[in-house]
Amino acid sequence: MNFGRGPSVVLNVGGTRYSFSREVLKDFPLRRVSRLHGCLSEQDVLEVCDDYDRERNEYFFDRHSEAFGFIMLYVRHGHLRFVPHMCELSFYNEMIYWGLEGSHLDYCCQRRLDDRMSETCTYYAAEEPNGGLEGKKGRRPPGAEGGKWLERMRRTFEEPTSSVAAQVLATVSILFVIVSMVVLCASTLPEWRTAENRSVEEQSRYTAESVREPSGIIEAICIGWFTAECIVRFIVSKNKCEFVRRPLNIIDLLAITPYYISVLMTVFTGENSQLQRAGVTLRVLRMMRIFWVIKLARHFIGLQTLGLTLKRCYREMVMLLVFICVAMAIFSALSQLLENGLDLGAKNKDYASIPAACWWVIISMTTVGYGDMCPITVPGRILGGICVVSGIVLLALPITFIYHSFVQCYHELKFRSARYSRSLSAEFLN
Repeated sequence: MNFGRGPSVVLNVGGTRYSFSREVLKDFPLRRVSRLHGCLSEQDVLEVCDDYDRERNEYFFDRHSEAFGFIMLYVRHGHLRFVPHMCELSFYNEMIYWGLEGSHLDYCCQRRLDDRMSETCTYYAAEEPNGGLEGKKGRRPPGAEGGKWLERMRRTFEEPTSSVAAQVLATVSILFVIVSMVVLCASTLPEWRTAENRSVEEQSRYTAESVREPSGIIEAICIGWFTAECIVRFIVSKNKCEFVRRPLNIIDLLAITPYYISVLMTVFTGENSQLQRAGVTLRVLRMMRIFWVIKLARHFIGLQTLGLTLKRCYREMVMLLVFICVAMAIFSALSQLLENGLDLGAKNKDYASIPAACWWVIISMTTVGYGDMCPITVPGRILGGICVVSGIVLLALPITFIYHSFVQCYHELKFRSARYSRSLSAEFLN
């Protein structure tokens, strides 16, 4: 700390005073308190706390003193629990203020917080490092006026609920996705394929072209819209490198690129050449247009919640995959031995090898049960029952962790959507 005098500092939180040395503040577990160590002027200090007494080197925070006492118990002993007779959301608000998250709570309190947030549909977003600078005393950072229209354009394309224009743009984009999906599904109909085959064999050429031409025009228009949308979002983005690394933008590129590759291959190979007719690559590229469905995640909180949950719960997903793989290795080996390896009179050819038995294990563990292969011996059937019960237990073990993460992600995205909806309401009022 380069501001203030004396070997120690005093934190006054709601009338309760805490004394610390300057070196302790440097690596203090609470992010807001540790920020005091880097303050160079009184103005920097007042951005962290509510008031400051230079003579006594005392920092004042107008916050709940009892809640801070429980937070200090976490700093000392590593356990964070709710204050008795205090609203869970209010205590969570205090945690966010001091720089803690819901994951710092003990497991029992995390469940209470999730249940409370589910009932009230409320989420407290973490404080942004540079947030609120624009609203303080009407001051704006340098260059804010020049980049204001870029920020509005970025919100229009990235946040569907931020303005009326953003909602209109999102609606148009959804319509293009639906139309493209309808054309893709219709192109796999037998009548559609028959018309294409006739056009290739040059039979009834006029009729085939009249059937095929509208679909090509619709596909080109949809691709043109998606391409223009992607280019504009890239231009108005703040960080171009981060824009390219985002999963949804990667999906957009995967959905757009196959069309241009197929067009180039058509130009170089010819419309009616043997390579064009037997080109498996082109058919694969056409089917990659199914990625357009994932573009709907930009406009629906449910799909965004699913993606964010999978991102945050990758450890639990890997754990679930390990459980399944271990069970598959054990049960497939045992089933192959009992059904085919002992040779007690009747061999079950469906279990001729361990890899073949793995299919039966995964179908049984997930309780799908196609019935395409099943054990015929008594030991094999007993093993099948154990496999089914084990699958139910193993699949259910990580579900609790994934569920709580899903609830938290849903409320986080819902809060962000409600925040932009409030700005949309203000736009209507103005």
